[in-house]
Amino acid sequence: MILTHCAACAAPLGLALGKKCGRCSTRYCGPACQEQHWKEGGHDQLCKLIKKAGGAEQYNANTKYTEAVSVAAEACAEDTKGQTCYICTQALHWKTKEGLVRMCACRGTAGFAHVSCLAEQAKILVDDAEERNLDYEIRDSRWARWTACGLCEQEYHGVVLCALGWACWKTYVSRPEDSNTIRTCAIGVLAHGLGDAGRHEERLQIQQTQFSTQMRLGLSEQELLATRCNIAVCLEELGRDEEALALRRECYATSKRLNVANPGDLYRRVLNLSKSLLDTHRHTEARSFLREQLPRHDARSVQQMTHFSSFAGITPFSLCDTGASEKMCSRLRLFLRSYPRRRSGSTGPRIP
Repeated sequence: MILTHCAACAAPLGLALGKKCGRCSTRYCGPACQEQHWKEGGHDQLCKLIKKAGGAEQYNANTKYTEAVSVAAEACAEDTKGQTCYICTQALHWKTKEGLVRMCACRGTAGFAHVSCLAEQAKILVDDAEERNLDYEIRDSRWARWTACGLCEQEYHGVVLCALGWACWKTYVSRPEDSNTIRTCAIGVLAHGLGDAGRHEERLQIQQTQFSTQMRLGLSEQELLATRCNIAVCLEELGRDEEALALRRECYATSKRLNVANPGDLYRRVLNLSKSLLDTHRHTEARSFLREQLPRHDARSVQQMTHFSSFAGITPFSLCDTGASEKMCSRLRLFLRSYPRRRSGSTGPRIP
């Protein structure tokens, strides 16, 4: 679930606290909030509608999806004038009357579509993979259609990716909640979309809920680590650098303890912790940490990082020089902020 606050007073409830409406499962702190919301908050008018939609979680997902589609279509309105959907061939969706979007790498007259059509197409492909029990490689490629264009195969971005995130969550929110369901993957797609649209407060709340759910379901430490790293990204985007640093330290320590098989993953943790140290102006510690860590990583990882950072005129080795200036530290901090980080859901988590 992602509705973890009281519907009346917004107090945090976690995953198990509070009281639910007996009809629609809307959550409250207790009887007082439930009664106040019924009498003054309009719940008496919405309760039956929420129940009909499938409960509070489904109703919230449907509402958020509709809002996100409206925002995406409005943002793409100028670019999509005079175009038609490449899936249904209509300018306006026959049922929802929504406008077109694009926001991928397609050019010219290619790639215009309705979010509803993209979502339906992705759902059909994933359902088919489930029913036919296709192998993981095919399932992953089909799951990627929730985030990437089927024509140019590039990921959508911004408000379109956010709308697709809500579409994915809306589609699978009613699935059973356990460690092997698509529902677990769908919340990752939603979090990724919210982050790409700059809605970091919402993303943080959802990923914290996701982490609590993963803990309760007993997912592996590797999966928990990925979610914690994504939470650290949210904290950084929100300017909560000290909290992000504490979490980065824990993630790095966990990576070392787990003896991560892919050297690039551990090296990424090194870079992310270095960035957090720089964000909190711990330049001396960042320099010492990088000087200590770089020799431990294979030449290929270091060469890859050097290649990516060459456009900025800097490398991680810059901080290893005792004479590295404050200006150089600032330049590396800016680069590391833009350095690509793995996000759960970005390329399609593995589905059962």
